[in-house]
Amino acid sequence: MTSQRFVRIALKALAELPEPLRRYVTNIDIVVKRRPGPADYRRARGHYRLYGLYDGVPLGERGGGYGMVPPDKITIFREPLQRDFPDEADLIAEIRKTVLHEVAHFFGLDEPELKDLGID
Repeated sequence: MTSQRFVRIALKALAELPEPLRRYVTNIDIVVKRRPGPADYRRARGHYRLYGLYDGVPLGERGGGYGMVPPDKITIFREPLQRDFPDEADLIAEIRKTVLHEVAHFFGLDEPELKDLGID
């Protein structure tokens, strides 16, 4: 899969969020990186399979003075996903799942809650 198509699939996953959720997802960028670096693994606190990261202030933690800030960022790592999901249909499904996982962090859900929802 080309990197351009990979990016389009990730952006489409964000755009296809149900309307009640999508209206809250503002000021957020999706970035696709080739692979995670050492700093990404440190931020992920020991996760050995790293497909994505959320960087920002979760919605529920924002105070009244929150504003005029750079966009939150969801980073999706292309190479680990392509390596672990060689079938294109599986890859597309996992890109969507990864975007949803990181958006859930935007809404303040933590890893145990995501596991309960099946998007761990």
